[in-house]
Amino acid sequence: SVDFTSLNQLSGKNIVFYFYPRDNTPGCTQETEEFRDSYTDFKALNCEVVGISRDTLKSHDKFKDKLSLPFELVADPSEEICHLFSTIKDKNMFGKKVKGIERSTFIIDMNGTIRHIWRKVKVDGHVGEVLAKVKEIA
Repeated sequence: SVDFTSLNQLSGKNIVFYFYPRDNTPGCTQETEEFRDSYTDFKALNCEVVGISRDTLKSHDKFKDKLSLPFELVADPSEEICHLFSTIKDKNMFGKKVKGIERSTFIIDMNGTIRHIWRKVKVDGHVGEVLAKVKEIA
């Protein structure tokens, strides 16, 4: 797991940033496993996958080991990256308003241009959609 500043080694590649609410929760685990299972397809298109949440590096390291992830997870406990991509939203949690990450995915091309954005992502079928969009760009 890394912090955002060490991602500059990704220049010259397409990048998928997927923002997810929390390590080890059912939807986040499913989404992350699907990105893992399609990772070689993304790599074949010169595309790197990076997961981002507000979890700590320690939490990310455990999550990454548990799921045998071949890509990086970025810890953003300060919400700096989340705010940059406007993924922090008001949510209702058991009747209380809380701030949390809205599940979102961004494709950024080799030139650093955002080419596609998904907001309010539903996990089922999402990774396949992202891969199809990357194929159009690559």
